[in-house]
Amino acid sequence: MGRVTSNVLDSTAIERALVRIAHEIIEANKGAHDIVLVGILTRGDVVAARLADAIEAITGTRLPVGRLDISFYRDDVRIQAAPQVHRTDITFPLEGKTVVLVDDVLFTGRTIRAAMDAVMDFGRPAAIRLAVIIDRGHRELPIRADYVGKNVPSSVSEKIRVQLMPVDECDSVDIVNGDDTDASPVDAGGDT
Repeated sequence: MGRVTSNVLDSTAIERALVRIAHEIIEANKGAHDIVLVGILTRGDVVAARLADAIEAITGTRLPVGRLDISFYRDDVRIQAAPQVHRTDITFPLEGKTVVLVDDVLFTGRTIRAAMDAVMDFGRPAAIRLAVIIDRGHRELPIRADYVGKNVPSSVSEKIRVQLMPVDECDSVDIVNGDDTDASPVDAGGDT
């Protein structure tokens, strides 16, 4: 595994960022009506659930939360030997709703493009917005986040490791350098 060169966010900072994003979502939408949260697997769904908790604590309204697997919507699906497929779980209508796509890291924009294609297969939302914990730049597509926990300028060779409970043992966001040969939760940067 690579060497941690910098801790970007600890558990307290992650929680603060999520509460701030929750307030921004509420303010931008003039409340919590007609909003649904859709987390992109595998850590965007954790972030979406936490945002729903924060929004409920602020407004008293529980937003619907879905989980989205984009494995077959990715533009590199043909070159992957066997994509790891998870279950998409969107049990509520998207028609006329503001869908807030949620992911942990925004990098090239390719994951978000795939997620937008997948969302459109579930219905025609009134709008799609994007919330991320980390925006590290280096876009390959014209995509930007509407709600950002932290902008982290990084080199293309650096990796961002996001760890979130209960998927991981702790909550942290780190910059990691070096080889990353194990199955650790590191965004190598080519797919988000």
